[in-house]
Amino acid sequence: MRINIKGTGMEITSAIGDYLNKKLEHINKFVDPADESALCDVELGKTTKHHNKGDLFRAEINLHIKGKNLRAVSETEDLYASIDEVKDEMTRELLSSKDRKVSLIKRGGAKIKNVLKGIFTNE
Repeated sequence: MRINIKGTGMEITSAIGDYLNKKLEHINKFVDPADESALCDVELGKTTKHHNKGDLFRAEINLHIKGKNLRAVSETEDLYASIDEVKDEMTRELLSSKDRKVSLIKRGGAKIKNVLKGIFTNE
């Protein structure tokens, strides 16, 4: 999986980069290692330059896998907390996508089984 990291309104230090890469390893488990076309765009930054309190930091992950686009965004008071939240949200997106795919396969298999048994009804 290719990873592009972009800093908006701030510089990405080595400490932030290392922390982000550690968190992205968890997401990388869900991606097929042989898939070279997988692309992960990460954007970290500040939402405003003049405020000092509130949700200042933003983390966004756009994941492009096999024609599907998954997106997760988080805004919090701390950059590291934003990275943690966006990682959790992307994990939920990936698991949901996987569950939908498995459910569709099971439903298709059940329909085929009913057709073979001869009890198919048009619903």
